[in-house]
Amino acid sequence: GANTQLVESSMDDYSYNAGDNQIIYTEIGKFSNIASHVRINPGNHPMERVTLHHITYRRSMYGLGEDDADFFEWRRAHKCVIGHDTWLGHNVVVMPGVNIGTGAVVGSGAVVTKDVAPYTIAVGVPAKPIRLRFAEPIVEKLLQIAWWDWDRATLEARFNDLMNIDQFVEKYS
Repeated sequence: GANTQLVESSMDDYSYNAGDNQIIYTEIGKFSNIASHVRINPGNHPMERVTLHHITYRRSMYGLGEDDADFFEWRRAHKCVIGHDTWLGHNVVVMPGVNIGTGAVVGSGAVVTKDVAPYTIAVGVPAKPIRLRFAEPIVEKLLQIAWWDWDRATLEARFNDLMNIDQFVEKYS
């Protein structure tokens, strides 16, 4: 998407973002849907230092030597993982180190501070799970089927099967 910053991150097949996003140190699976104005793995400020300001870790910007490599390495070490077939609504913030499971939905404006389990819908500040998208037996079958790993020819041949969850899991599990 336009005006998106993607830093040391990857987006797998068919995933997209609607723009105006900041995605840093993140792995995004296949078929992920990311609305606009989403921030994944936003920066933190060093609260233990005398000042919170960039001057202590973005030193080169101020002519004070090299940037604080340890500060940025901490963020790399706390990467985010967004699973396959996920939907992050408008203005979602996913904090460092958080994993969003396959099939999960995060409602608009949510601030995700803890992992979201597969096929779970989470909303609010902080984000909390409100329900599963499907009953647990269906979730288990979908995870076993792993349709997101089908090659393009298989996906095209089975495309119409994606429209009905009950028939889909019956046919492919």
